[in-house]
Amino acid sequence: MEDSILTSIKLALGLPEEYEVFDQQLIMHINSAISVLTELGVGPESGFKITSKDEVWDDFLDDPNLLELCKTATYLRVRLMFDPPANSFVVTSIEKQLSEYDWRINIMIDNIGGY
Repeated sequence: MEDSILTSIKLALGLPEEYEVFDQQLIMHINSAISVLTELGVGPESGFKITSKDEVWDDFLDDPNLLELCKTATYLRVRLMFDPPANSFVVTSIEKQLSEYDWRINIMIDNIGGY
């Protein structure tokens, strides 16, 4: 089964797949998060964006090890934009996690020679 980018982020945020009220906002935030990953050297050189639930993670990247880091980094970025925690300590914790994921993604890209 293909893994829809939009659906997987919705489920990570606790939203049911069939609940489409926030899809356009989520798509915008997901595309912003994917832009950051592209700047880090992940995904197609020409960039990548989603427009619906039809785009899947394998369309963006086919390395399974790097892909899992990218999924989590995308979720964390979307969460901060779409549903930021009220507690500043939680926000700081998520930002630190993102910094570590970005660092790990950079290391993996350097070790494999880029995508």
